[in-house]
Amino acid sequence: MYPLQMWLCSSCGLAQLLTDPTVPEEPRGTEPAALVAQAADAVERVATAGFLPEHGVVAEYGSPHGGSWLGMLTDRGLVSADDGPADLILDCFGLMHAADQRHALAERVARVAPGGVLLLQYHALGTIIGHRQWNALRHGHYAYYSTTALTAMLAAAGFSPRTAWRFDLYGGTVLLAAERKGEGRPGPDEAVRSLLTDDLRAGVSDPDAFADLQRDVHAHAKDLHDWLAAERSAGRRVVGYGAASRAVALLCQADVDRELLPVVIDVSPAKQGLRMPGTDIPVAGPAELAARHPDAVLLFVPDLAEVRAAFPEVETAGARWVDVEALGSRRLE
Repeated sequence: MYPLQMWLCSSCGLAQLLTDPTVPEEPRGTEPAALVAQAADAVERVATAGFLPEHGVVAEYGSPHGGSWLGMLTDRGLVSADDGPADLILDCFGLMHAADQRHALAERVARVAPGGVLLLQYHALGTIIGHRQWNALRHGHYAYYSTTALTAMLAAAGFSPRTAWRFDLYGGTVLLAAERKGEGRPGPDEAVRSLLTDDLRAGVSDPDAFADLQRDVHAHAKDLHDWLAAERSAGRRVVGYGAASRAVALLCQADVDRELLPVVIDVSPAKQGLRMPGTDIPVAGPAELAARHPDAVLLFVPDLAEVRAAFPEVETAGARWVDVEALGSRRLE
């Protein structure tokens, strides 16, 4: 129930939490198939670009939510290291979890060996603004990166972007390759320049560009509450699926309790038996899907679309999957 506020720094352009007094536990979630597929695609692209030195050393800064590229990288002949310099430093959604951004980035660049590369993957701020993904903002996620802001942060640390790759994950994810300045490498390529142009168009450094995010907080929450209330009035049973951190603010803003949503299903054993923070809604295992006989299953994480194939009995019994992002202004057909 702590305040959740985004601050846009007028100096460096970094979007970040204004304050975060929480010390949240991070129950390990199940990695979506979309994230696994994107990681494999990314490793292939990085290899094709020549950034994976034969028998090189790799170190990974991962996300507390799970997921790792190390297995795929070591399969390609790289050697994993827990400390010391490395030819490849990989950060896959890890940096945003650091309360001290300057220190965290300095730690990563200091470990890049001469001639090495730093790979940073992030959910693009332009995507968050453009798709009004306001519930990407959450406690424990201290920073939200545009390529513009990240380029300035890297420059202060003596690094410069070399190239970048875009992915559809989360509506628009970027993997940025950066190298130490003064090593005789070419500067930012067309892929990086294109991202910077997109940032300018999206207004990632303009506070007014964020106004739609705030307006959508209230609209999306009202749409969810009204839909759940209508389903209950019609006598239809609804359960949730995906006890994700992005669902917490939405459920709290929408004033949803277990009368409207009796349970959220999640396959992660670490989350089962707990509840959605700020609500009285319990989190249960997949067995509850069959036990509850729902008419609709509200999917809180669109990236978990593979659950339809994992639980065919839901639709066999006549129930439907409903994407929470499709409610209201994203009208369901």
